[in-house]
Amino acid sequence: MTRRVLHLRLAALGVAAFVAVSLAGVHAGQVTSRSVAIDNDDIGGIVTGPSGPEAGVWVIAETRELPTRLSKSVVTDDQGRYLVPDLPRASYNVWVRGYGLVDSPKVIAAPGKILNLKAVPAPNAKAAAEYYPAQYWLALLHVPPKTDFPGTGPAGNGISPNIKSQGEWIRNVVNTDGCTGCHQMGGKATREIPKNLGKFDNSAAAWERRIQSGQAGGGMSLGFTRVGRQRAAAMWADWTDRIAAGELPAVAPSRPKGRERDVVVTMWDWADPKAYLHDEIASDKRNPTVNANGAIYGALEASADYMPVVDPAQNTARRVELQVRDPKTPSEAQTPPAQPSPYWGEEVIWTSQSNAHSFAMDRQARVWIAARIRQNQTSAFCREGSNHPSAVAFPLNQSGRQMQMYDPKTKRITTIDTCFGTHHLNFDGNDILWFTGGGPVEGWFNTRIYDETKDEAKAQGWTAFILDTNGNGKRDAYVEPDQPIDPTKDKRINTPFYGVAPSPADGSIWGAVQGMPGSLVRLTLGSNPPATALSEIYEVPWNNPRAPVQGFAPRGMDVDSNGVVWTVLSSGQLASFDRRKCRGPLNGPTATGQHCPEGWSLYALPGPNYKGATDSASADSAYYDFVDRFDMLGVGKDVPLATGNESEGLLALVDGKFLTFRVPYPMGFYAKGMDGRIDDANAGWKGKGIWTTYATRAPFHAEGGKGTTSKLVKFQVRPDPLAK
Repeated sequence: MTRRVLHLRLAALGVAAFVAVSLAGVHAGQVTSRSVAIDNDDIGGIVTGPSGPEAGVWVIAETRELPTRLSKSVVTDDQGRYLVPDLPRASYNVWVRGYGLVDSPKVIAAPGKILNLKAVPAPNAKAAAEYYPAQYWLALLHVPPKTDFPGTGPAGNGISPNIKSQGEWIRNVVNTDGCTGCHQMGGKATREIPKNLGKFDNSAAAWERRIQSGQAGGGMSLGFTRVGRQRAAAMWADWTDRIAAGELPAVAPSRPKGRERDVVVTMWDWADPKAYLHDEIASDKRNPTVNANGAIYGALEASADYMPVVDPAQNTARRVELQVRDPKTPSEAQTPPAQPSPYWGEEVIWTSQSNAHSFAMDRQARVWIAARIRQNQTSAFCREGSNHPSAVAFPLNQSGRQMQMYDPKTKRITTIDTCFGTHHLNFDGNDILWFTGGGPVEGWFNTRIYDETKDEAKAQGWTAFILDTNGNGKRDAYVEPDQPIDPTKDKRINTPFYGVAPSPADGSIWGAVQGMPGSLVRLTLGSNPPATALSEIYEVPWNNPRAPVQGFAPRGMDVDSNGVVWTVLSSGQLASFDRRKCRGPLNGPTATGQHCPEGWSLYALPGPNYKGATDSASADSAYYDFVDRFDMLGVGKDVPLATGNESEGLLALVDGKFLTFRVPYPMGFYAKGMDGRIDDANAGWKGKGIWTTYATRAPFHAEGGKGTTSKLVKFQVRPDPLAK
């Protein structure tokens, strides 16, 4: 027997053993289960299998009888009991899904009824694995060993000489700056080669063609070229070949346990099947009681020129049309498919001019949107020769996105020009918006000044990133990023923010900077920010002998009530940085990045890692994070939450350990932004929640395939699995 065959048999036996253990584990529930108490808007009952009550499995209820499709999922307790709360009057399909099972037959039910359900054990390991989160399949990917780096090029090992480490390879062609930064990898749609893609001599050739599909094909193909085209195609081809030959995940996911069983996941359809949702907004992140019980707004990056809107109280969905100021604003329709899509053929499915990305909501429940309104060339007040204070210090000639604002009272969209680009945005305590997307500068927009004057030029400003490398505590003449440090001057750094958040502790502005190893940058403003703002830079510990744990490549970030910064890393970790722990100088000629490893704490995301990976901690891929400062989820204040886009859930770090709140249906959950809202502070768990959306560029990859729409998702954690 070959080692490969033995491995496959052991993997199958491991999964089969998991099924048996799972069922045996709940057999202890032979204790007579007390009945489940329900109200007129609940469905509840007991789930049993051949060996007795089924603990830690999902019960899903879905209806299409409301104005927009609604589904809810809950988890059974240790006696197999469940309760799906607060269902609008309608008929529901109800079924059981869980690890070690296949879906039970769907039963039609109505709220106010007790419904006992029968779980269906998986007949074999392969059938069971079809329900595993994508991470467990992606973990079969065999990444090149550390000894292959740095790459030796096409005539050598096929890896680009520019890729210096295994971590850099993972970052660029696997994790959040690679494939999983746009959509999930490991779901059924990606672990198999589409049958209608064409005929090829081998799977590597199929992957070469696959990554050129659709309007995103140019970017995907470029990613392969950047790291070493043939080697990248061979890696992904080996993965799909082994899966096609019958290889199964080496480990099985555990069923929800403890507080993970207390979650209620509610989901509404919004947008259309071609639309790519990037973000949503429910409330003012500084005061989550704003917009209580109100509408939730979504951003369709690249795909369409409207905001999808859901009223969760009425279960309705509608649209708000976005606008551009200049009819010649670039359109995504100008980007044709590089090659026909296996889903959409040569159809151009993305047509947006506004290219909305992310939101912030203000105290008046107005929605501020990072969105295009014009061509890339900036207005005269942004450029050299202008007397605008920021333009005098650092003129700007181009910006990609600007801003739109929606007022729900007037139901009007206002377009606003900005000199800097916009991407993610957040308010500080003074109603000033801070942005990413500005490239070499950090931009801001004072909404109070704008409301008073309607002068978009007067309301905005920006500053370059300047390190105080001469250590005198003020901003002086500086050297450029490509010039060596001059002990008599400061130094400008090129650190474009990807995530941004003001600190509620001291008002400083923090940004996450992508790259290898990437960094966090702290910005303090001074009396005249365009000319006095100073930066500090703190790189993620990487190849640093003073750091016990290494990581790389931040993406999203947020700041907790104590001023601790949280960010997610492409190395499969959630990281915190506490500036108060730094022991050395925070400015001066040595404070250039790797000077405070003691400020960092890194937490490996749960679940399996890639085969052969030593530079990463997990095969999960977290795009963004959010600090739940107000306990809106229900697991505590200041709990950091990360988007587990391969584990298909929301990850909450509580007392140093992760809770995974999975979205069981439809499989393929992938999120980017999130926020929370308190609708009724006196209603306990029912009056609050965390909101996010299915945010993949490829909603047609999710369970259901083509025709599946993005979903608005609400997470709530109740005191126990039967709480009403």
